[in-house]
Amino acid sequence: MSTTARDSTKNNIFKSMKDITFEQTISHQCGVTMNDSVEARAIAEYMDQDPKVTVTYNPATIRIDGEGKLIFRMDDISEYLGREMTAEIFEVNTSTHYGRMVRIDDNTVILFGDMDEVFEYI
Repeated sequence: MSTTARDSTKNNIFKSMKDITFEQTISHQCGVTMNDSVEARAIAEYMDQDPKVTVTYNPATIRIDGEGKLIFRMDDISEYLGREMTAEIFEVNTSTHYGRMVRIDDNTVILFGDMDEVFEYI
């Protein structure tokens, strides 16, 4: 076993499959992970103004997580960034996401944690 799979006590940090339990719950969370960049930092800082949004800065990535839905408005982000942010640039900066991503128009991208809410847009 590699040394990275052990903590400072030299115990295995991974659980055996027999010790893992799965809960049958739905979280309604959604979020994106972005490669760290000027654009991603501006998006994260702008979205962090919402108290329902959690932003996590990692060494090379930035996570933006929310409950229910996250609404990314390109014109608001553009104003915060100081230059144009388009839905295409937003999508290029997004490494991965969870939840249903819907591009409403050229200005608005919404991530839905509650899949029932998405039916209005598809």
